[in-house]
Amino acid sequence: MLSVLSYGRLVARAVIGGLSQTDSRDYSLVTASCGFGKDFRKGILKKGMCYGDDACFIARHRSADVLGVADGVGGWRDYGVDPSQFSGTLMKTCERLVKEGRFVPSNPVGVLTTSYYELLQNKVPLLGEWRSSTACIVVLDRQSHRLHTANLGDSGFLVVRGGEVVHRSDEQQHYFNTPFQLSIAPPGAEGAVLSDSPDAADSSSFDVQLGDIILTATDGLFDNMPDYMILQELKKLKNTNYESIQQTARSIAEQAHVLAYDPNYMSPFAQFACDNGLNVRGGKPDDITVLLSIVAEYTD
Repeated sequence: MLSVLSYGRLVARAVIGGLSQTDSRDYSLVTASCGFGKDFRKGILKKGMCYGDDACFIARHRSADVLGVADGVGGWRDYGVDPSQFSGTLMKTCERLVKEGRFVPSNPVGVLTTSYYELLQNKVPLLGEWRSSTACIVVLDRQSHRLHTANLGDSGFLVVRGGEVVHRSDEQQHYFNTPFQLSIAPPGAEGAVLSDSPDAADSSSFDVQLGDIILTATDGLFDNMPDYMILQELKKLKNTNYESIQQTARSIAEQAHVLAYDPNYMSPFAQFACDNGLNVRGGKPDDITVLLSIVAEYTD
């Protein structure tokens, strides 16, 4: 069963093409979400904004639209730890901070930092177990028309304009298949396992235009679909209404999920493995989360 989530069934008018620098209109994001848990084939799906060990959120406040994705590091499952608890709690905390207005649109790293240290202080319900997660936060400042981003690890985003990628996140890896990650350790075990500071997140700011497409996703998408395949799917986005965005998000997630289980496909992950001296072929079975947004004129 495919799970599709949405946010903001707002009426939006998007304009593809040039934009005056004096445009005084407020912008907003029309966003649809779609994903698969890696255990989809076993019939296991989690409730809420979670697909397997992935989690996401979509929130709005007076001055900004904010969304994020997180990928719980699945290796902890071998030790009897549920990685989705940390990624899910991290995203729920980010969402709450945004809705409470406890953030600055130009500083998405601040949202991630506040959420992370709140979890460190509370350690509920995470006490006694390791948790790790990557994270990507995207903020659209409605008035300035600037997209502010923070990415820690190998989740990420693309900004597409006129059928081309005009801005994107940089993947952060310590070494092959070991992304930057936030971690929570049991008392007394701090420093024993890889953990990065939220301040290490790669941050950027970018001026967007009406009609720009923003795709935010976990590595389950990017490890299985190269840019050209994603752009081919985005060409199917003929309308800027929610239904069209939702359909395209579904199409992208479905294709990535199929490719993940193709043993003969030379996936981006397999190519990266070969570049690192490993003999790997096929897709990479993984949780997949896709948030697909279009920049539109804001309407109440």
